[in-house]
Amino acid sequence: MSTRVPAHPDPVTPSGALPPSGWVARGKDGRAPARMTGVPRHRRVPYLLVGVLLVLGCATGGVVAGTQLGQREAVLALARPVTVGQVLTAQDVREVSMSAHSGLEVIPARSLSSVEGRPLAYSLPAGALLTRDVLGAAQVPPAGQAVAAVGLKAGQFPPGLQPGNRVTVVMSSNGNAATGASSSSTSSTSSWSATVTAVQTDTTAQTTVVALQMASSDARQLAAAPTGQISVVEVNGSGQ
Repeated sequence: MSTRVPAHPDPVTPSGALPPSGWVARGKDGRAPARMTGVPRHRRVPYLLVGVLLVLGCATGGVVAGTQLGQREAVLALARPVTVGQVLTAQDVREVSMSAHSGLEVIPARSLSSVEGRPLAYSLPAGALLTRDVLGAAQVPPAGQAVAAVGLKAGQFPPGLQPGNRVTVVMSSNGNAATGASSSSTSSTSSWSATVTAVQTDTTAQTTVVALQMASSDARQLAAAPTGQISVVEVNGSGQ
């Protein structure tokens, strides 16, 4: 009785042992099975390109944003409060940094020499940016308006009166405005609307000087009023 020996016998290995190095399992026809291949590489290329483009786009956007934020310039701002008509000096201004694309018509710090010696058209607080519009002839009071000053004693104006308050100025022709007395047969009164622009107290004379912006014709009448016949009444912002 004869025994057939396979042309390519499989190696006999102990149970649980690995086959010899280089051994390849073959089919009944003696051929090695086809090698398994993964997903073709070319299918992953579009995803890689999209990722690269996203990275480049983010990097480019960051560079542009950083460049725009970094474009700043030195401009002039007021270092201390100034009043209308005051002549500007180098000590009145300081340099501040701001975005070059702010849209404001500010004055560059390099142009300091061109603004020194120029008068202020308005009264401005410290920190205000300096522009060409605030330089030049005084714009306060505006056209058709004038500022009149009156000396008042306690009782002729409300306590706490300050710049910006709207008031009515009352003049009594018989001098009773300060005392509160009335005489219907001889007294007459006049009144004008005004805005307080300054309040200054003279402690030695116990008098408070109040500057009032009003119509030019009213200001002239108020300036001609006798001392002691003026009272100031604070009203709401609409002047009613």
